[in-house]
Amino acid sequence: MKEVRKLAGQTLVYGMGTIIPRFLNYAVMTPFYTRIFSKELGQYGIITEMYAWMAIMLVLLTYGMETGFFRFAQKSDDAGKVYSTALLSLLITSSLFVILVNVFISPVSALMKYSNNQDYIRMFAGIVAIDAFAAIPFAKLRRENKPAIFSAIKIINVVITIALVVFLLKIAPGIWEKSTGWFKNVYDPGYKVGYVFLANLIASGCTLLLLLPYIVGIKLRFDSGLWYRMMAYSYPLLLAGLSGTLNDALDKVILRRMIGEEDGLAVVGKYGAGYKIGVLMALFIQMFRFAAEPFFFERAKHADARTTYAEVMKYFIIVMLIMFLFINLYISGFQYIIAFAYREAIVVVPIISMGYLMYGIYVNHSIWYKLNDMTIYAVYITFAGALITVIINVLFIPVYGYMASAWAHIASYGSMILLSFVLAEKRYKVNYNMRQFIPYFLMAVTMVIFGKYFKYPGIVAELVINTVLIIIFIGYAQYKDQLLSVFFSRK
Repeated sequence: MKEVRKLAGQTLVYGMGTIIPRFLNYAVMTPFYTRIFSKELGQYGIITEMYAWMAIMLVLLTYGMETGFFRFAQKSDDAGKVYSTALLSLLITSSLFVILVNVFISPVSALMKYSNNQDYIRMFAGIVAIDAFAAIPFAKLRRENKPAIFSAIKIINVVITIALVVFLLKIAPGIWEKSTGWFKNVYDPGYKVGYVFLANLIASGCTLLLLLPYIVGIKLRFDSGLWYRMMAYSYPLLLAGLSGTLNDALDKVILRRMIGEEDGLAVVGKYGAGYKIGVLMALFIQMFRFAAEPFFFERAKHADARTTYAEVMKYFIIVMLIMFLFINLYISGFQYIIAFAYREAIVVVPIISMGYLMYGIYVNHSIWYKLNDMTIYAVYITFAGALITVIINVLFIPVYGYMASAWAHIASYGSMILLSFVLAEKRYKVNYNMRQFIPYFLMAVTMVIFGKYFKYPGIVAELVINTVLIIIFIGYAQYKDQLLSVFFSRK
């Protein structure tokens, strides 16, 4: 229990660097984008699709090196050499990526269907390259248990992005109209979406500057032998990460191409807006992962490690189900995050949020192959999930539209959980006793279905009834598993 409380505390601190920036993004940028682009749904579709591409490319350019760094720093007597080798590796590959994209800008932009906006692709390459390189300094902060610095830099990044986007899209047009000087020649009020990427690029550059003390202050060494061992460990994680990201991002890319060029970006924009609410679950999973990965590796040295992993899984599932209820039972409030023109897509929120909960279970369970240097199994598992994602999207988007994309997340992550448990059975079995969670899932899903179809007499009654439902769920969890003692006990 003590170890679970320690992880919970670290998760909350890392949450400052995850929840606050993402909350600012959701509470400020999503309402802002969906309102300023509300009459031009295709423009928000561009933002949704481009950030889906960014997620895919970030996995390629980090190629599992974060986890490789944790693993080899744990095993090595010279963690500095491990860090330097990983850092230089990402510096070289990120630089090559930017160079190649700019050299082959015409075919790359044509492939991504942005031939008329090559500047978007150039900025896209810069953002991805900087963020990929920054992954290792951020990993160093996590390994050295410096969550406050980690969180502060993440928050500053988002604040800069928000300030620039609001200025460039809302304030600058008014200045441009009244200006007769240099600003009139520099600013283009019709550029719009391009300024979103420009703001992100500047913010990523500022993040890199803030990370410089953890980059320039080290002795640069590149150990080729160590690098080959790290790559042998990490490349399966690259393939697994790529497959996992395809599960998360490929639906937006497929949607545009299957719906057609005329309406594709508009549909992607609507789906992306509804998806933004459901993906709130991912915020908590990400902050948990930041704390859990180094915690799990450190805990592996102890004899009772498997018991700890089972305890962590239990409380993780319960807390995530509470978040699932919170998002879906208060959807009447969360819907205002997006503009009215996009709100028809909130129908995907329960499906997407449950899909992410299942992904969190997989993230928790996946420690078995990371601890035992069996990362090749990550490839098998996530490739199977990605294949299911592609099949469901291709077969059912023509019939069910973006609802097929939403349900593909459930099918994909569910299959990954099952396959992970099957493969771990004879290799690193942990007694998670997953049957104990069936009542929790049944209760949570029943409550959400009730909230969706029950005719409330008014908003006040809706808030009161749904709050009571959440309290009942927490009370049940406290009765069965002493949930609150994890967070409030001082023993």
